[in-house]
Amino acid sequence: MVDLSELATEERRDLADFLDTLTEEEWEQPSLCPGWSVRDVVGHIPSYDALGWPAVLALFARSGFSLGRCNQVGVNESRRLRTEELVARLRAHAVPRGITAMFGCAIALTDGVIHHQDIRRALGHPRTVPQERLVAALEFAPRARALPAPANVRGLRVVATDVNWTHGTGPEVRGPGEALLVALAGRPQALADLEGPGLDALAARLRR
Repeated sequence: MVDLSELATEERRDLADFLDTLTEEEWEQPSLCPGWSVRDVVGHIPSYDALGWPAVLALFARSGFSLGRCNQVGVNESRRLRTEELVARLRAHAVPRGITAMFGCAIALTDGVIHHQDIRRALGHPRTVPQERLVAALEFAPRARALPAPANVRGLRVVATDVNWTHGTGPEVRGPGEALLVALAGRPQALADLEGPGLDALAARLRR
């Protein structure tokens, strides 16, 4: 059985290593997350790991149980940190805990892979996502209610052309697994890497 905790930890450490190579200008560039810079995405990734369950529940209550508002609270707080402090915090919380460790750490892994690509794609620094991590994230994304993926994939058959993964029935959308994951997570920038008779339907959902 795949140890998702180990995969999520490796993903966060790989991201931290990559972040060490960025210039200050790159840290301030927009990511694929609307309204968030690269530094904002980095601030978000471990923001829940530092919170115990009582603090998480209090945060959700204060935010009207809106995940988006909860996420923004963590980002706003992280903006007070220097870039080296953000990397250090990511390394300190490389092993998922709390809410991100739910579903066997599938949340931390999927969130980590998607946000890693939010940064790399925005900066023009592509990579090959390790296959085991990519497939595990693809398996979880269509049932991750915190993501738009379940709605985006509904009524479509999505087929990865570079890893052994398919999901759903209906008009087909095919392409590299990384592009499928990023697109299903709501990033239209990945649509150019995909094809198939279901692509127009997926594109319409992403551009609503």
